[in-house]
Amino acid sequence: MGQARLLRHVDLEPEVDFFGLCLQDADLGQVPVPYPGERVMEGFLTAHQGRVDLHSAGHTHTAVMRAEVWDGEPPADASRVWDETGETQLHCVTGSLQVWGVTCGPILDEIPLGAVDRDWQVRVYCAGRAEVERVTRDEGIAEGIETYLVQFWPR
Repeated sequence: MGQARLLRHVDLEPEVDFFGLCLQDADLGQVPVPYPGERVMEGFLTAHQGRVDLHSAGHTHTAVMRAEVWDGEPPADASRVWDETGETQLHCVTGSLQVWGVTCGPILDEIPLGAVDRDWQVRVYCAGRAEVERVTRDEGIAEGIETYLVQFWPR
């Protein structure tokens, strides 16, 4: 078995509000409880049917996110020191995900997974959590401090 290959990536700047954001199927009809319904803020990463919720360390800010789609399990990312790492599964009917803030809805760009009606393994890394928490608490809205790397591969 060969090494996994990166198939595509997209770089995003999602708006985070009320300490949260999510990745959910682009067709909300495929998500029984669209975001922010049944929002759980225990831990960094929470899976629901058709969506994955991320708990941010900052109240209101703009994060940086790189989403990668691989053909198999990618190696662990060692490009930096990550504050949090989590892994879960997601079923995506449309083959495309939207990134949502709690109140601001979807950002314009989507994450194209490249296959419809498929189960995906999802690994999420996050850095900059202590700094974004401090800045949003003491100074207001932060820009580009909290960073996410989200990797998808078929299950």
